[in-house]
Amino acid sequence: MNEILPFRIDVPQADLDDLFARLARTRWPDSWPDDDYGISASVMHRLVERWQRFDWPEAERELNRFPQFSTVIDGQRMHFVHVRCERADALPLILTHGWPGSFIEFSRVIEPLSRDFHLVIPSIPGFGFAGATGERGWGQERVARAFAELMRRLGYDRYGAQGGDWGAGISRALAATAPDAVVGVHVNYLPTPGDPSEVSGSDRERVDKTNAYAANRPGYQVVHATHPQTVGYALTDSPVGQLAWLADWFTRWSDPATPIDDDTILTDTTIYWLTGTAASSSRLVKESGRGPSPCPVPMAVAVLPHDIVQAVRPLAERRYDIRQWTEFPRGGHFAALEVPDLFVTDVRRFFTTVVR
Repeated sequence: MNEILPFRIDVPQADLDDLFARLARTRWPDSWPDDDYGISASVMHRLVERWQRFDWPEAERELNRFPQFSTVIDGQRMHFVHVRCERADALPLILTHGWPGSFIEFSRVIEPLSRDFHLVIPSIPGFGFAGATGERGWGQERVARAFAELMRRLGYDRYGAQGGDWGAGISRALAATAPDAVVGVHVNYLPTPGDPSEVSGSDRERVDKTNAYAANRPGYQVVHATHPQTVGYALTDSPVGQLAWLADWFTRWSDPATPIDDDTILTDTTIYWLTGTAASSSRLVKESGRGPSPCPVPMAVAVLPHDIVQAVRPLAERRYDIRQWTEFPRGGHFAALEVPDLFVTDVRRFFTTVVR
């Protein structure tokens, strides 16, 4: 079935009542002030208190301002935002989010980018309103194949791709899947491990940081790569557990000068909670390969100073056709949320002046 149907978020009140009842019955662990052990008690109490007063219907209305649709591809429901530019000949652009995010990562850049591009913003299968994946094999390469089919169904045979976190790997995999359709890939996250002796100065420091991160992956990655279903039981049963699992990384991976606001974190977490996609979104790590995705088309790289790691251009250029490289003055892992102005300018410059 190739039918594309309108989609509107409409959460039953009973689901919200259940959420708030669970929040009221939260069992708290002993307080521990040192955030080296995880997200601090003070942050969690602040977020939970805010969540208990959170106006989900208003958040729902805001999200429903964006035209959303669903279709079934490869047996999996696809959920996506589709905003057409007023110019019929505008370049289509597919924007892909990461973890712990969702399609709302792009909410602040939809309006300005839609002046120049037809925007397609899917939920990764297994995340949010795409629903849980029902079988094995939904790694980033299969996601990329599904997205290529989605773009084909929408009538787009030539388009750009952008992403950070999982979105960066999926965008590169999409280019490898459909190299005749993807005109270029813009990423705002690109680990470049390598031999530090081959570079110097700040590049060597970046390589050392990237190598250390790869050798000592954070605990959530190890869990997602080995026992995603196990943690899924806990996160699906406890909204506060789900919040802690996501909010910890929103706070650690963002620039202190451009933090993610509480309501954005709560909107994102509420989406995971209401859709029951804690386990399926975690499975993406186990289902995906560990090697870097190839990319046979021109690439742009945006490097943010407070991201998890920072890319090294000489190493990136060995693997990819880098046409644009930008060192942002601020921002962290969530570029479209943290520095939407810089993000829009960089994406627009690449796709309107470099690869058109």
